[in-house]
Amino acid sequence: MVKVMQGIRVLEVAQFTFVPAAGAILADWGADVIKVEHPLRGDTQRGFINMGGIEVDPNRHPLIEHPNRGKRSVGIDISKPEGQALLHEIARTADVFLTNYLPSVRQKNRFDVEHIRAVNPRIVYARGSAYGDKGPEREVGGYDGTAFWTRSGVGHSITPAGIDGVIAQGSPAFGDSIGGMNIAGGISAALLHRERTGEALEVDVSLLSSAWWAAGANLTQGMEKGVISRSPMPGSGGSQKNPFLGNYRTSDGRFINLCMPSPTGLIRDTFEHLGLPRAADDPRFADVYKLIENARAASDLITEAIGSQPFAYWREHLKTMKGQWAPFQSLLELATDEQALANDMIIEVEAADGGAPFKVVRGPVQFNHEAVVTTRAPQASEHTEIVLLELGVDWERIEKLKELGAIA
Repeated sequence: MVKVMQGIRVLEVAQFTFVPAAGAILADWGADVIKVEHPLRGDTQRGFINMGGIEVDPNRHPLIEHPNRGKRSVGIDISKPEGQALLHEIARTADVFLTNYLPSVRQKNRFDVEHIRAVNPRIVYARGSAYGDKGPEREVGGYDGTAFWTRSGVGHSITPAGIDGVIAQGSPAFGDSIGGMNIAGGISAALLHRERTGEALEVDVSLLSSAWWAAGANLTQGMEKGVISRSPMPGSGGSQKNPFLGNYRTSDGRFINLCMPSPTGLIRDTFEHLGLPRAADDPRFADVYKLIENARAASDLITEAIGSQPFAYWREHLKTMKGQWAPFQSLLELATDEQALANDMIIEVEAADGGAPFKVVRGPVQFNHEAVVTTRAPQASEHTEIVLLELGVDWERIEKLKELGAIA
């Protein structure tokens, strides 16, 4: 496969998913990503025993494999002077420094931008944070459940106004994965800028900014009109203004989504595919304006029609319909979706426990239609000696660093 980041070294001092996900994307693209972990504990996320309420196998851990595949792990205690000196030595060889630690921790352990730039002025320094590296809350940490979902307003916009309560983030590391992709894009742009101008940039991405970008159209409308769009109450039927826009229940309790924001030229074909040829000739639905005016009546007809057949029938039958639609699937169904598999969206890596290959999801970007080839996530400190020997650290010093507890 083409490796667009081949020859680029990334030094990652980060935990959890948000920033490590950026390292995983860069590793997928061919970068040499060196993940620094505590020599005893490793990445804190290695100790998580469940994900979204589901117990996980520590030897086959989704929250380790997803954001850490393709990397090498080095165990360094960055709280010790000897560990800090070693970190700086690796930084001299790196193109990118990637971190999500708070400013006070970066300062205390001497890996803030001025410390890293002192040993490597050409390094791109990338920070991921909860709320941004400026302002009164730059020292406040957070997860995607707080910064991306809750504080940002995304959770509010997804929660229908009529329910008693709020909708929580249902997919673990959802905002983290989106934000990680944003960081990878920012780093790529910074590397291009350095190549063209020689200037090394600082890159900042927050979970809050990632959420606001994802919700940017809605937020822009809110700032302009003083009101934002919110999800409607769940149910079967079309929107108040457009019957070709909504979720319709099938006879077996599944849903088909119709998504035709502009029904022009689609009215007859849609009604015919839904088994409603008479509706195509009904003067109430003769054109888009009439369809909008009589949206409720059309929605009732479509509700009855889709409700008369099972999910599998509509999934096959609507394949020739001109307008846009989709089966309302679960994530698990996507893992066997023919179209997803045809586009190489699943990657298999060797499992650390020697069992069946572990399946992970590839990043959203594909180059030359080629499938991503990568390796499993490293075990904590797995590559410490290999990386240090590559740097020219001799065995005598390695043993001394181990005695001091500076490395694993």
